[in-house]
Amino acid sequence: MLFHVHVKNLALIEQCDLYFHEGLNILTGETGAGKSILIDSIQFALGMRANKDMIRTGAEYAFVELVFVVEEPECVGRLQELEVQTEESQVIISRKIMNNRSISKVNGETVTAARLREISALLLDIHGQHQHQSLFRTEKHLEILDAFAGEKAAALKARIEKDYKEYREVKKRLLSMEIDENARMREIDFHQFEIKEIEEACLLEGEDERLEEIYHKMCNSRNILEGLGEAYNDISSGRISALELISSAVGEVGKIKHLEEELADVYSQLADLEALCEDAAREVESYMSRLEFREEEVRETEERLNQINRLKEKYGKTIGDILEYQEKASRELERFIHMEEEREVCRKQEEDLLGKLGSNADKLTQVRKKEAKKLEKAIVEALQGLNFLNVDFSVVFVKQREVTGNGQDAVEFMISTNPGEEKKPLHKIASGGELSRIMLGIKTILADKDKIEAIIFDEIDTGISGRTAQLAAVKMKEISRSHQVICITHLPQIASMCDYHYYIEKHVEQEKTVTKVRLLEEQESVEELARMLGGEKITKAALENAKEMKRTAKE
Repeated sequence: MLFHVHVKNLALIEQCDLYFHEGLNILTGETGAGKSILIDSIQFALGMRANKDMIRTGAEYAFVELVFVVEEPECVGRLQELEVQTEESQVIISRKIMNNRSISKVNGETVTAARLREISALLLDIHGQHQHQSLFRTEKHLEILDAFAGEKAAALKARIEKDYKEYREVKKRLLSMEIDENARMREIDFHQFEIKEIEEACLLEGEDERLEEIYHKMCNSRNILEGLGEAYNDISSGRISALELISSAVGEVGKIKHLEEELADVYSQLADLEALCEDAAREVESYMSRLEFREEEVRETEERLNQINRLKEKYGKTIGDILEYQEKASRELERFIHMEEEREVCRKQEEDLLGKLGSNADKLTQVRKKEAKKLEKAIVEALQGLNFLNVDFSVVFVKQREVTGNGQDAVEFMISTNPGEEKKPLHKIASGGELSRIMLGIKTILADKDKIEAIIFDEIDTGISGRTAQLAAVKMKEISRSHQVICITHLPQIASMCDYHYYIEKHVEQEKTVTKVRLLEEQESVEELARMLGGEKITKAALENAKEMKRTAKE
């Protein structure tokens, strides 16, 4: 059941903590007090599309947290299949919306919107005041029938869905093999060429990285040799080298150094410079002799790298990608070589699956038709209990041309609500109030079969009043015996049936409009019923009427 709702900074709600209970929880309040905001908050937490306009004016974010207590074993098991563990029988769903994004979490773990909807579908069923119009869609009729049929239909549907999924895969494979013989041979030649080109390259994992490193060293060696060769020429072996010029200078100064004492220092410096040049020349020559460099080796390395890079351009960014492409091409080659054999296998699979689908679809149709008779009777009884005095209801079957994952049936609900009138589709007969009652009747029928523990009715009573409203209240009370029911209503007949009565009100605090919700005491509940009966001014007669409604409800 839905145990706790926490809302912060959403629309008119500044902060709200609401605790619900088992049984029938009723919410009432003046029009415009914010009843719809509360339901929107819950739907928002469960994945409804969000926008920044939902954030309360002046706030940085809006936040909703729902705490569910889950004890129904089947529901716990299905949650575990979705990798959701109940902690102390609780599942906590929260959603935070900021200006440009929202974050949803289940038990503290961030989840996608699709996953959130999948999980929440097991926990809560929200039926809004306009959702009864889904009865106008015939696909909804089949959904209701299957829900009523329960496990009898579910097991067959599961097999059909499995076989249909496999059938679609087989059809997809057959479609991919729709190719003429010339095109098939071209594909074989093309794949053979690709495979041969890769095989002949004899690629090794990591080879490109190793060769790049070697080639980088080779390029460096070449540059070093070129640079040192120029330097050696300039120092020692060129047409006019530094050593030759310095040696000439040493000789000239040597001839005249005896003429002045200071020239001896100049001579000594030039002699040292000559020795340094000779040492540098020998060092450069020695370094050049130690560098191993063969032009043929560089060329071979360049050619191998170019070959690998060409293959990368065609088949993948890495050698691993190229080898993976080769494997894929080999599989494709085998497929094209043995295509006719595979086509025959697929055709046989298609034939077998169509046979299984047809057989199971026929069985499902039989189950549905048998259960449809029971559903017709149950709906007539339920609607008679909702003040349809003359009602005739039937489920009409139409066999579809092809089997799908849902079987081969389309169904439509037909109804007559007046004596002497022939049955017609719902959308041609039922008014808004009648649709509300029909949906409520269906919910009553499905209550024992539905494993979802909590149901929210958001003004499902629209368009009904008087005795019909009283009967609708009784039906809602019946549902609350097996489900937690949370109901927003404007009808005192329904509100009087409550196990817990909440009042939604709107007022101004510090020049800001805020919506608040509070649980009413017994006397407060009577006064609220009197307000719903008599308007803003609560009269003594209205109070007495409200008390009588309460007593009648308890009986």
